[in-house]
Amino acid sequence: MKRVETTLKNQTETQTKSPWLPYVLPFVVFIGLTAPSSYYPGTTHLLYTAKTIIAASLLWFWRHHYKPEMAPKLKPAGYLAAAAAGLMILPVWILPGAILPQIGEGTGFNPYSFGCPPAVVPALITVRLAGAVLVVPVMEELFWRSFLLRYLVHPDFKQVAPGTFTWFSFVAVMVLFGLEHHRWIQGMIAGAVYAALLIQQKSLRGCIIAHAVTNLGLGIYVIATQQWMFW
Repeated sequence: MKRVETTLKNQTETQTKSPWLPYVLPFVVFIGLTAPSSYYPGTTHLLYTAKTIIAASLLWFWRHHYKPEMAPKLKPAGYLAAAAAGLMILPVWILPGAILPQIGEGTGFNPYSFGCPPAVVPALITVRLAGAVLVVPVMEELFWRSFLLRYLVHPDFKQVAPGTFTWFSFVAVMVLFGLEHHRWIQGMIAGAVYAALLIQQKSLRGCIIAHAVTNLGLGIYVIATQQWMFW
């Protein structure tokens, strides 16, 4: 009981002194552990596993900070709209890949390219899919649509209601979210759709669901076709 009280006290102090930290640190850790894979591609699977576990642990530790952004709960129609939005992004992400400009040459995540025993490959695929569906949507939506979208409205972002719209914040986050991705145009389209959901629903739940549905659909497509460059 004392340990729980101490944890809650520490989280309260974090929220008061550095309210941005629970939204920014999981994202920074994840991105920070992505960069070395460009120089050491043979360790990509290890880095992905590590950053997924660390980001998930941070999100769980700070889960109480995110409750206001997750309210209100959506009605069934809201969940369906979010899932439909996520599915809508999927063909946008896949179909025009060969004709739209891209940033760099993405190598994707090929679980067969790391020299692991065949029995390990399914585990790598599972970790990659779990990270993309369960961790990345929560981490990215908290950073982009909960923190940055509101911070660009006012630095005291906690006082800005989720889903508050200004053209500057909407366009800035859309562009930056796109530039985070190898397929930057598709990334901007996805960012605009996810932000529109938040503005309409006033809850981060829809954004996370849409993002997760997109990533799940993409993961299923990649596994079925073995077009690993999309990962």
